[in-house]
This record gives sequence, structure tokens and C-alpha cells, in this order.
Amino acid sequence: MADFLNFLLDQWILSTAFVVVLLMLLITELRGSSLGFKDLTPAEVVRLINREDAVVIDVRDEADYKAGHIVNALHLPVGLMEARLGELEPYRERPFVLVCRTGQVAARGCVTLKKQGFNTIYKLSGGMLAWLGADLPVEKVDR
Repeated sequence: MADFLNFLLDQWILSTAFVVVLLMLLITELRGSSLGFKDLTPAEVVRLINREDAVVIDVRDEADYKAGHIVNALHLPVGLMEARLGELEPYRERPFVLVCRTGQVAARGCVTLKKQGFNTIYKLSGGMLAWLGADLPVEKVDR
């Protein structure tokens, strides 16, 4: 035990960095679950679409959506979400998966949906970059 404490003291920068990274990971995990939504991998999203008829909502801007989005995804930019919530009413009982470029902006949309009483909400971890990285299909809108 004394050797371990000596190591921690001798390598205080490394020890501090480890603790900071560990805390950041813990906070990230707890934040998502406490806000009422969960991150999913691209493979988990595919399973949710196939097994539970999940509704995919792309919250990116129009140009990014047209350039390539998940097949059958609804386009609802996060900035317009509250004003256009009525468009989601027919799907209220189905699970929702929100998608943005990297996964960060979609979290704001998840919070908005949760506040409006939508229950089963997920976010694509890593966003469209992860989807494309997994070599999954996208569809494009002709300009």
C-alpha cells in the first residue's frame, strides 16, 4: 500500500488526469440517464427500428439532412422542435431516436421531448458520423 501511495505522489499529474477523466465519464453517463434518455450505438438503433418501429428524428439543418440521413428519418431541426411538436403526436407511443452530426445537439432535442411528455427517447451516440462509420445506409434528397 505504501508503494501505491508513493506512486500516486510521484506521478501526481498522471494520477490527477486519471481521476479527471474518470469523473468526466461518470458525469456523462449519469447526465444522460438522469435526463431521461439513453445513448444507443448504431447497431442498437437498427435493432430498435426493426423490432420496435422506432421513429428516427434528424435534428440537423436542412442542408445536412438533404446531404444524407437515416432512411425514413423525419427532419425536425432542434431549433424548431417546440414549435413543431404536433407533427410527432401520431408517433407518441413509439420510441424516438434523435440524431445529429456528432450526438451532442440531439441531447437538447431529447430534453425537449422529455419535457413535453414523450417517454421512450434515445440518442444516437456519435451521431451521423458514427452511423456512417458503421457503413449503414443513408438516403439523400435531390436538391
